[in-house]
Amino acid sequence: MFTWYVARRLFQHTDDVKRVSKPAIRIATLGVAIGVATMLISTSIVLAFQDEIRNKVIGFGSHIQILNYDSQSSEQYEPIVFNEETFFLLDSIPGAKYIAPFCLKPGMLKTDDAFRGIVFKGVGSRYDYSFFRNHLVDGEITPFQDTVSTNKLIISQSLSKQLNLSLGSSVYAYFFEDNIKARRFTVSAIYCTNLTDFDNKLVFTDVSTVQKILGYDPYQFSGAEIKLTDFSRLNEANTYIINNINRTQDSYGEYYTSMTILEMYPQIFAWLQLLNLDVWVILILMVCVAGFTMISGLLIIILERTTFIGVMKALGANNSSMRHIFLYFSSFIVLRGLIIGNLLAAVLIFIQKQWQVVHLDSAVYYVDAVPVCVNWWYFFIINIATLLICILALIVPSYLISNIHPAKSIRFE
Repeated sequence: MFTWYVARRLFQHTDDVKRVSKPAIRIATLGVAIGVATMLISTSIVLAFQDEIRNKVIGFGSHIQILNYDSQSSEQYEPIVFNEETFFLLDSIPGAKYIAPFCLKPGMLKTDDAFRGIVFKGVGSRYDYSFFRNHLVDGEITPFQDTVSTNKLIISQSLSKQLNLSLGSSVYAYFFEDNIKARRFTVSAIYCTNLTDFDNKLVFTDVSTVQKILGYDPYQFSGAEIKLTDFSRLNEANTYIINNINRTQDSYGEYYTSMTILEMYPQIFAWLQLLNLDVWVILILMVCVAGFTMISGLLIIILERTTFIGVMKALGANNSSMRHIFLYFSSFIVLRGLIIGNLLAAVLIFIQKQWQVVHLDSAVYYVDAVPVCVNWWYFFIINIATLLICILALIVPSYLISNIHPAKSIRFE
């Protein structure tokens, strides 16, 4: 306690403003504060960006899809049966939020001025429309019925601009098989996720219409989407499906199989995983900056207080006690830097979250503003790790005190 008390008095000492150590202490504090703020902000941005992109991909494809086994080796989805018996089994999947069958059919949208090749996705009453409601630009999203053909179409804002369509516009769709099938649709809602790979590819309509175009029976679908309550339960749910559903047959003799969102879009999730490397580079660099500024500051403080160290040794203090005094002193500097850095990061994150000051090109980054989030667990780890690493880095420089002899240091003064 004595060493802590002496270190606190030294830290609070405000006399002799001409000391060289004062600007050194300020620089060390600023180095820690900027380093911590940078680490917190970069972690906040990367975590939020990963969540944003992951949630958008899951919004389009769900966590897991149950498909016909032959669909894996075919250019198009083969039909598979989903009836009450199948849904009863699927509802037992751990962590399942909803199970929704869907039908997919490639086609073409054509107006007087342009045309686009797209994929029609038919969905019904079991489908969760909250994702598209959260990204709705115009119109209203009313759940489609399973057995009613509405000829309503939900399209992206980018497609609406390419085809010069607006809410309520009529557009013809063409489907190519042995013969050409045509359908007339009305735009009922326009959404925008900025995930251009999906926005420019998918349009949504009722499942009944797509079933009829494909020539499926009422209980035949291209597959079923399974949305989970939490992404962390993906492996648990997939293991259950593999053990209980995969390789079983439907009433037509077709085999079920499953694919997780990680297997469907490996390139996207590999890219998101690479962002963790960027965070580690920033964390290491910022910790190094904070550590070097603290080491420099400690050396200046020790050299400037040579006489104080000599007097304390003359009064009976040993090298270990003196090192503890200056390590405590450095800890106070680091703690003050941490507090300032956390406050700075909190203010900047709050401003960005509320007013989205920093914007991005959505065509490149898939979001129109820098996303931020607060993960208290990561913030706690960063603060504790920075404190410990800085203190550990100061242990070796503190041994300089052992080379200071009382007689020489007092005579030098």
